Amino acid sequence: MITLDFVPGSPCFLDLGSPDVPAAAAFYGAVLGWDYEPMGEGEEMEGGMFKKDGKTVAGLGKLTEEGARSAWMIYYTVADADATTQAVERAGGTVRVAPMDLEEWGRMAQYSDPLGGQFAVWQPGTNTGFELVDEPGSLSWTELYTSDAAAAKEFYGGVLGWQFNDMKMPGSEGTYTLITPEGLPEARMHGGLMQVSEEALALAKGKPYWHPVFAVADCDATVAKVSENGGSVQMGPVDAEGVGRLAVCLDPSKADFVLLTPVAG
Repeated sequence: MITLDFVPGSPCFLDLGSPDVPAAAAFYGAVLGWDYEPMGEGEEMEGGMFKKDGKTVAGLGKLTEEGARSAWMIYYTVADADATTQAVERAGGTVRVAPMDLEEWGRMAQYSDPLGGQFAVWQPGTNTGFELVDEPGSLSWTELYTSDAAAAKEFYGGVLGWQFNDMKMPGSEGTYTLITPEGLPEARMHGGLMQVSEEALALAKGKPYWHPVFAVADCDATVAKVSENGGSVQMGPVDAEGVGRLAVCLDPSKADFVLLTPVAG
């Protein structure tokens, strides 16, 4: 589950880099019921915040990095962004954006893991992160597709202190690894990682990538809105035993995300 106590190593925010901010705002508004609030005066086309029922759920910004694909960036809470940066470098990762202060809100940094999977961290100041999770229209899980699960566990375990628990995937011989923040019980697991084929990594040109899972009340109805508003469906909707009904989708700029209607608890 995703929570709002923001313990170290837990997801605390995510933002989307899009080549067309107004189009992205319109798409996610139609699909997930989000409202878009631009940051500052006269910056409607550059970036802002997505809100659901008045609560911040994600950010949106103009994609400016040359050659980069449109994608969601997931942020994890850390106590010290500078110390985390040193840990990333020691573990063979790459610093994409060095630690920097965002006014009094907090301190952020962005990285790539040794195989190229991109993620970010947030050292909170006055802003701890998103305000709505685990509810329809908000983040409920994070997931890494990687070409080397063992290497991913070694890296992220060392950098973010995560605990891992492997489980067999229902109906297949594959393994899915559950992720829990350091020192917490498995009930607090917030994400997973799985080793996939090179073909499955084509979206990121063979590199690992993280994607968000958004909770929705009706997966099939929401998937229909994806297609109606210029997005596409890579897989599903399908029923996943013990998890719920899910679909892997792309927005009009090919940023990937998952929709999930969880099983009744």
